[in-house]
Amino acid sequence: MTSSSLPVICLDLGGSFIKLGVMTQPEQIQLLDQQPMPARSWETFCATVSDTIARHQAHFSAHSPVAVSTAGIVAPLSGEMFASNIPAFHGRHMAQELGVHLQRPVTVHNDADCFAVAEALVGAGQGHKVVLGAILGSGVGGGLVADGRLITGQNGLTGEWGHGPITLREVDIDGKTVAIPRQPCPCGQIGCLDTYGGARGLETLHRVLHDEALSSKAIVSRWQADEKQAQQTLQAWLQLVSEPLAYTVNITGASCVAVGGGLASTEPLIAALNEAVQQRVLRRTPQPLVIPGRHAHQGGMLGAALLALAH
Repeated sequence: MTSSSLPVICLDLGGSFIKLGVMTQPEQIQLLDQQPMPARSWETFCATVSDTIARHQAHFSAHSPVAVSTAGIVAPLSGEMFASNIPAFHGRHMAQELGVHLQRPVTVHNDADCFAVAEALVGAGQGHKVVLGAILGSGVGGGLVADGRLITGQNGLTGEWGHGPITLREVDIDGKTVAIPRQPCPCGQIGCLDTYGGARGLETLHRVLHDEALSSKAIVSRWQADEKQAQQTLQAWLQLVSEPLAYTVNITGASCVAVGGGLASTEPLIAALNEAVQQRVLRRTPQPLVIPGRHAHQGGMLGAALLALAH
């Protein structure tokens, strides 16, 4: 990376917000703005992005590229977007179309992939041959980096350990076998880990087990305070999440699983997940395998910028 390649305009696109940042120093992102996401109109989305960049033009050069980290899947060959929760993007060739609108070069990558790149190159996964970026945010996602290179598989899907009918039907809670009903997933399947594994899934699991509606933060807080029902919910959660994560590690050969998303902010929870995964992988490692990522808040932007500079 050279100083002449900076600054980079960084966009983090989610279902609720457009976040604008800038990379002016290697590996450093400055957040500049946040605007509501116009999720249903491509024209309004393009106008919002253009206007937001224009308001902060002093931070960029006329030649600054735009690096996008986005929810949804980016087809690696065509660049076509699949984004069921953001209809404005669905079916669009975002890099090409947004580039024409902004009159700048645009690169677009999935947000979990961007996080994985940030952790592998300049984060918790530095020095590891294979790094899995595991997102435990509102839902479950993932990305895979090997030998410093992002792996983009069929239709842009690699490391997506949160989907497929993979959840357990039974868990052990305080020595008793408890049935866990499989839940329908927005992806169209039934029984995906995403329905129980992320923050919303943890809330669903607590509701299934205890018929009580609590936020994920409250559940984790009560778990840390040794409250019985929260303890039982996290017992079940650790079993549900650690099993698919362990065989994802076995399949990919990852020696580091860097965790991002809101649940990653509770270090004792990630330590408990590491122990549960270590018990299920084929070969336990002496050092922690599952660890909090270093770039949990801006890993998407940072990874997108690194990918844009390598483009």
